[in-house]
Amino acid sequence: MKPNLAYIFYLTLGLWSAASMAQEPVAPDISAIETLAKETVAKKIQPAPNARVSIIPQTLDNRLVIPRCSSPLTAALASEREISRNNTVRVSCTSPDLDYPWQLYLSVRVSISYPVVVARETLAPGTLLSAAQMAVRYVDQYSVNGEQFDATAQLIGTRLKRRVPKDYPIFGSNICFVCKGDAVSIIARTEKFQIKTVGEATEDGNLGEQIRVKNTRSNKMIEATITKVGEVRVKM
Repeated sequence: MKPNLAYIFYLTLGLWSAASMAQEPVAPDISAIETLAKETVAKKIQPAPNARVSIIPQTLDNRLVIPRCSSPLTAALASEREISRNNTVRVSCTSPDLDYPWQLYLSVRVSISYPVVVARETLAPGTLLSAAQMAVRYVDQYSVNGEQFDATAQLIGTRLKRRVPKDYPIFGSNICFVCKGDAVSIIARTEKFQIKTVGEATEDGNLGEQIRVKNTRSNKMIEATITKVGEVRVKM
């Protein structure tokens, strides 16, 4: 039986057409370009685990005519500077079948915020802080200046040295874990034993800082490190 030449011709033509269509470059999807720009910026960000990160790429006009591209798009930051609030991403197509490569620039906005302890109400100097007087809010990274705290438990029992307005961050410079004139426990510890006595702070200090303390029993002045509210430690 002779082969049906017409059938073979049309079958071959169909396969050739399908292959041609598969190789035909297509215009990239606008949403895919925006996603690629967002992912490019995200790879350059290494925030702390407790940070909140928002990355918002520029929204392209749906009427924008995107040139065709038969190769995967590539994207890179338009400059080598560190990630900031506003960034520019270059999206490119370098398909070998194009007469010339094309590129598109998108702006990408980044917002990074961190948890910071703030005052629930306006607090006066001399206030002993309690959990009810504080709250945790997320603050933009560019507003996080100086020593701040990310948990209210860190500040319970500390004393304010100056007025703090409502919703304002409580800075390390606003407080003292041990304040001048406070009675403190003085701890001296080794691996085998511990000595505990009492004293009086002669200056303000915060956690980890060294201050001068007067030993109430011996009247001697010593250098001690603040370990928590109302407690200092000396070396043996």
